[in-house]
Amino acid sequence: MSVVDARPTVEAPDDDPYLWLEERESPRALAWVEAQNSATMKRFFDSRFAGDRDALKLVFDRPDNIPFPNRRGTKLFNPWKDAEHPRGLWRTTSLESFRSEDPKWDVLIDLDALAASEGEDWVWRGGMSLPGTHDRAIVHLSRGGKDAVVLREFDLTTRQFVADGFNLPEARSQVAWLDRDTLLLMSPLGPDMATSTGLARTVRLWQRGRDPIAAPVIFETKEDYLGIWAQPDRDAPGERIWFLEKPGLIDTNYWIGDRAGAKVKIAVPADANIWTHDDWLAVKLRTAWSIGGQTFEADSGIGISLTAFLDGDRHFVKLFEPEKRRALQMLFWSGGRLYLSILDNLKPVFEVLTPAGGAWTRETLTGLPEIGSANVWPFDTEIDESNGDLLAIAHDPLTPPSLFLIEPKAPPILLKRAPQAFDPAGLAITRHEAVSTDGVRIPYVQTGPAGETGNAPVHLYGYGGFGISMPPFYNASLGKLWLERGGTCVIAHLRGGGEFGKDWHDSGRREGKRLSHDDFAAVAADLVARGVTRPQRIAAEGGSNGGLLIANMLTRYPERFGALLCAVPVIDLRRSKKLLVSNVGIDEYGDPDKSEDWEFLSEISAYHVAAPGKSYPPILLTTSRADDRVHPAHARKMAAKLQAMGYEVCFYEPATGGHSAGKDNSERATLEALGCAFLRRSIGWEVNDSGSSQP
Repeated sequence: MSVVDARPTVEAPDDDPYLWLEERESPRALAWVEAQNSATMKRFFDSRFAGDRDALKLVFDRPDNIPFPNRRGTKLFNPWKDAEHPRGLWRTTSLESFRSEDPKWDVLIDLDALAASEGEDWVWRGGMSLPGTHDRAIVHLSRGGKDAVVLREFDLTTRQFVADGFNLPEARSQVAWLDRDTLLLMSPLGPDMATSTGLARTVRLWQRGRDPIAAPVIFETKEDYLGIWAQPDRDAPGERIWFLEKPGLIDTNYWIGDRAGAKVKIAVPADANIWTHDDWLAVKLRTAWSIGGQTFEADSGIGISLTAFLDGDRHFVKLFEPEKRRALQMLFWSGGRLYLSILDNLKPVFEVLTPAGGAWTRETLTGLPEIGSANVWPFDTEIDESNGDLLAIAHDPLTPPSLFLIEPKAPPILLKRAPQAFDPAGLAITRHEAVSTDGVRIPYVQTGPAGETGNAPVHLYGYGGFGISMPPFYNASLGKLWLERGGTCVIAHLRGGGEFGKDWHDSGRREGKRLSHDDFAAVAADLVARGVTRPQRIAAEGGSNGGLLIANMLTRYPERFGALLCAVPVIDLRRSKKLLVSNVGIDEYGDPDKSEDWEFLSEISAYHVAAPGKSYPPILLTTSRADDRVHPAHARKMAAKLQAMGYEVCFYEPATGGHSAGKDNSERATLEALGCAFLRRSIGWEVNDSGSSQP
């Protein structure tokens, strides 16, 4: 009898026979990838898949999709993709034209034409115009969808790149305009300029016509810190630059300075976040803080005059007081007012505070839907240029997004409404709660046909990490390929997310990450207990941190699922620091180089836990060769190990796309159609060509 190779194991975590798959572009690794891709395409790329892919691409390329704008000066800027321009356009118009049925767009950059002329696989990653005049911009171009970008100065008047301008080769770089002839440069390019994570370790003062590599360093951080950032504060009476250094994902050190460097460190708790405008400082606390004779509890929002604070005053005003399942998500300034984005038991709420003297007046932003997902943000990219106008988007699993303009002291005005991507007839949205292993109630939102059949084909999605909230949203792809055909979709609000504040996040990270996974399995069990479906009909999906979640459903709760889709995942927690995640994941997962952390990490490192002789459901692992955030080796090695143990495993890795679902609408449609085809077939749910389902 042949011996099954189960390496690596928890007991021997470093005996890894698949290290060769970490060589991203090696001939041996690429030959393996191409063989896997070929097998997956042969199995799933049939006429039904082609129909689904083409249907999704039509949805993504619709000319009446919302062109989300931002305002720079008097013009609205928008990146746009459609069937004729798959790579996209960077274009501009006026607010008056944008509000019309048929806006007149002025194209600044045609990315398809640029890529063709230069022989490059360009993907748009943004353009940052010069504040004030907005006649120059730093354009960010990615090769194949990577996080790393090429920076090139662009003249918005002549519509030409500036040959001898601010141009920088590919790296994970960022810049900020200090003035017309000076940039703040945060780049890992150059000797000793990168942290161990591969991000910038310094802020350099890059003057026009000078070598960026030799630009003088005005601020630097430690090599083992996550990274460093800088941003001019144009509200200040003189030159002011904010410097930020991050030891990890949670903590931030804030400094005030100028082009000579940092001068004053802001004395707030390391895990607090701050927002400033004019002479006001707003602080979002993560942990309790006793200061100025008061104690503010975790998740509070507080405010004070910045001048008074710098002079030693510590008498803050409480701006937000958390409650059970009511958590402050984000703050921002616009037009001299502070906006608080709140989730109140998952309902979006927006409060507006106006400082005047030592007091803050408060009102609630009204006129937006109270269910589903809603977001509000400043219309203007530059806070000092804002007149207080806001943009807002609202949607839910059955209602496509609507874009609103909110002028100061005025109700929201509808600007654009996205078209229906699928037929919602007969579908309903309901909310439920499952009970996790430790008794905590885990909310989830279910969308699908009313009533329980005990056999519903269920698509279950979760993330549960990095303090990221996951409100129910309009998913055109799942609506078209799952809901419209009689299926049910579920979004689980797992611990590790930010829906209910710090404690909700903390209970699902590091030692608690296991609980986040228990939460997801509890939702699957509750769907069965409620009579919605049975385990074999539950298809679960997650990506990135959610990929770790799905891999743990395979190894820890295989009996609760019929199929699993694991996208751009983190799976090998033993070598995660070596596979691009590096120090980024320590706050969330732990440090595998520390024995005390590996003790709990080993329980959820699915690559090591996976063992032969189990009843694992079919799994599809997808990644991208161009992913420079999470190494494709996580998915590659997991697929290879599972296949060596005889499990039903499919794998797909396009050459481009980065840490996302494809570099363009065509790739996105292909990946999403493939995922649905795999999941439907694996749970025994066939859909005929007319769209009706068969058990």
